[in-house]
Amino acid sequence: METEQEGVPLNLADIDASAWRELEAAASNPQSGFRFLNLCSVDAEARPQARMVVLRRADRSLRFLEFHTDMRSPKWLELSANPHAAVLGFCPQTRLQFRLEGIVELHAAGSDQANAAWDRLSTWTRTTYTGGPPGDEVAFDAIDGAGLPKPADEAEGKPHFGLLIFRARALDWFQLRRQDNRRALLTYDETGALAAGRWLNP
Repeated sequence: METEQEGVPLNLADIDASAWRELEAAASNPQSGFRFLNLCSVDAEARPQARMVVLRRADRSLRFLEFHTDMRSPKWLELSANPHAAVLGFCPQTRLQFRLEGIVELHAAGSDQANAAWDRLSTWTRTTYTGGPPGDEVAFDAIDGAGLPKPADEAEGKPHFGLLIFRARALDWFQLRRQDNRRALLTYDETGALAAGRWLNP
């Protein structure tokens, strides 16, 4: 009979449930190691592109993660052309790594989904979508702050706000341990149900 060691459930179904509980909790806990995740896409020249994003919401029953972005950003264009993506996270406290593969759904500004997500944002967060496109050069004096744009009306950012829904099709789960690291691969069907799971050589 399998037993739990170092706080790690050895049953694959339990591992799946535990991983998604971690992600759901991270969406509302700024201190969680999984609050910031690495979203990886592929650009027009088939080069991998990675960036840190804030996990805004997670749903274990539907196997999705929610992220927000500026629609003028390169990742919006990349995911519009190729929705296949990977999400990577590591929590140093639990020594857990999650590597998820899936498809991203894009919900543009003005859609019901984007409007609902926008309404949940703080005023400060809304203002981060104002100004020029991400990656544009700006004038900035590092000594006295001269050249910084004046505070903008938050409403100016709404036309640029996009919602990304990442639907996981697989989770590569890895537990870093003092001895005997553990790794498992979990796959999901189109409804989000756990379709298969197996142990892997770390």
